[in-house]
Amino acid sequence: MIGFIGSVFSPWYRWSGRREPQNHCCINVATYGPKGRFTMTDRGRSALRQSRDVFEVGPSHIRWEGDRLVIEVDEIASPPLISRVRGRVVLHPAALFGQSHDLTPDGRHRWQPFAPIARIEVDLSPGHRWQGHGYFDANFGAAALEDDFDYWTWGRFPHGGGARCFYDARLRDGSEQATALQFHRDGRVEQVAPPPRARMARSLWAVRRETRADAGYRPRQVLGMLDAPFYTRAAVRTSIEGVESVGVHEALDLRRFASPLLKPMLALRVPRRAGWRFEAPLEKA
Repeated sequence: MIGFIGSVFSPWYRWSGRREPQNHCCINVATYGPKGRFTMTDRGRSALRQSRDVFEVGPSHIRWEGDRLVIEVDEIASPPLISRVRGRVVLHPAALFGQSHDLTPDGRHRWQPFAPIARIEVDLSPGHRWQGHGYFDANFGAAALEDDFDYWTWGRFPHGGGARCFYDARLRDGSEQATALQFHRDGRVEQVAPPPRARMARSLWAVRRETRADAGYRPRQVLGMLDAPFYTRAAVRTSIEGVESVGVHEALDLRRFASPLLKPMLALRVPRRAGWRFEAPLEKA
């Protein structure tokens, strides 16, 4: 799940000139497996409401209730499996982390892993009910991703009783950025030396993939999640300091995403619904 103000992967936001991020907001939901669905409805300014603890976009919302994050969704999946996706996800952070990390030297793109160690409860129709590892972060940017990046990968892997995160990016000017962090359950975070980059098999759309792994170890996909011409998400097995770990991995090719030929294709998966109106006032958390 991803909540957007300024839906960076929306063709409608791009075609608008990205002048009004609040007029292109979204709560994206992707589920996997035989009943997997994908929802990413681009909604207008009238569908957005915010308070200190609540983020609402149309019929779905994200809110803090005490020390847990509750997400209620009521969305319509995109083709080819058009159907309603409805339910609730509850995230229980082990700790909250306040640090943000620059992804570019000028700081106009930043990453903040709020809760990299968490427990999650999922109950979504159709047919997704489970508990397991959870993760909650945010990205902030003052420019289009494709203006500053050529390519990036991100991975979060359980490690050492906490979580190890790797964020690697290649910028448009040819420079590279590498972040490797170890998060502990008591709220501590430390920068660590990342293991070497290691190539993986390409995705179904032939997106190049790599992650961090011990020297000589070849990471591999154990579960495909989401594939697009410019983006892939999967569960990946790697080895960190001699210990194998399965975590979530992403690769994003911004050169492909920048192609104007992709935008009409994306519009089929990202419908625009500008006219949503709320019937009741915003609840106070």
